[in-house]
Amino acid sequence: MKDIHELTSIEMVEEAIQQNEFVFLYVSRLECNVCHALLPKIRALLEPYPSIYLGHIDANVVEEVASRFLIFTVPTMIMIVEQKEYIRADRFVRLERLEEQLQQIYSMYNQDGE
Repeated sequence: MKDIHELTSIEMVEEAIQQNEFVFLYVSRLECNVCHALLPKIRALLEPYPSIYLGHIDANVVEEVASRFLIFTVPTMIMIVEQKEYIRADRFVRLERLEEQLQQIYSMYNQDGE
């Protein structure tokens, strides 16, 4: 099962982005039912990608995340590659489309196969 790293400060978020080539941020709130239903699906979707760091941020705990990443709703998912945002999806996500985007980006950066 894909590890989920709980990021409880904006400094932890920034550190994860600095230290990992591939970072998938999942921003949610405790009271969000969609967030709770979607997280296990995202976790399963990312399972085949061992290099992708999955960070979970509770926007109630890390309030600065909204202004840092211009987040207006939850859940919001952001894929960052080499410190640049490549994918952003929020609220009602088409998992098939997200998977296509992940495969495309991952294969571009992992030509030698991982």
